[in-house]
Amino acid sequence: MTAIITATPALTDVTTAVRAALRNAADWDEAARAVADGLRPVLPGPELLTPEQRLGDPDGPTGHVLHAEPDGSFSVTAVIWRPGQTTRIHDHITWCVVGVLQGVEHEELFDEHLNRIGAGDNRPGEVNGFAPPGDIHRIVNTGTETAISLHIYGTDLTRVGSSARRYYEPAHAEK
Repeated sequence: MTAIITATPALTDVTTAVRAALRNAADWDEAARAVADGLRPVLPGPELLTPEQRLGDPDGPTGHVLHAEPDGSFSVTAVIWRPGQTTRIHDHITWCVVGVLQGVEHEELFDEHLNRIGAGDNRPGEVNGFAPPGDIHRIVNTGTETAISLHIYGTDLTRVGSSARRYYEPAHAEK
């Protein structure tokens, strides 16, 4: 992941909404719901990133940490996915909220035995949140254009390095 960028008005709107949403969240499920609800009206467009950042990397999805809250309670990251790029099946160390800024992100959901239990396309303007357990998934850019999403995690990614708790390498997981 790249270093934190300078705050912009759009990023300030996002961090203000996240702080307000977290004030009364009693647990991770509530935090994910409240942050998703707070992010929807202030979800920025892809211009939040520089043209160079929006290019992504041909070797795999690229993340840019845009903000890390000083108390470690959350961080905001933009992820750029070129067509065909995918994550490994994984789960998370904390709650997460994702808003799609550009393109289409196809998400596959798995149960604890790695049986596929759902799938769907997330399009620009859509915001979803989740919290462990039950957050085993994989993301694929199935579109023909670069996809960009904003990820808000309930931890400081500059300190922990990754939001992934575990990666799964199942022989039988559906692709």
